[in-house]
Amino acid sequence: MAVKNASAKKRHKQSEDRRLRNKAVKSATRTSARKFVEAVHVKDQALASEKLGILLSELDKAGKKGVIKPNAVSRKKSRMMKLYNASFETASAK
Repeated sequence: MAVKNASAKKRHKQSEDRRLRNKAVKSATRTSARKFVEAVHVKDQALASEKLGILLSELDKAGKKGVIKPNAVSRKKSRMMKLYNASFETASAK
């Protein structure tokens, strides 16, 4: 850190704190997405449904905190719902 002003040092510290907090939220969201996709590939509808609920909640929280932009949240939620519905529509129709 090559800053001299006290205010610059403070801003640097604040941005570093925010970066680490945002990194944790993004990581948790990606982990939830990976677990959901794994549940879908295993064809376990009950587990996938549970993981989908957790994932949607994580995405909403990330969007509310401003870590992920609102359109990106909507796009990701839409794609995950589409994956879930495509994977289990034939299973529920039987």
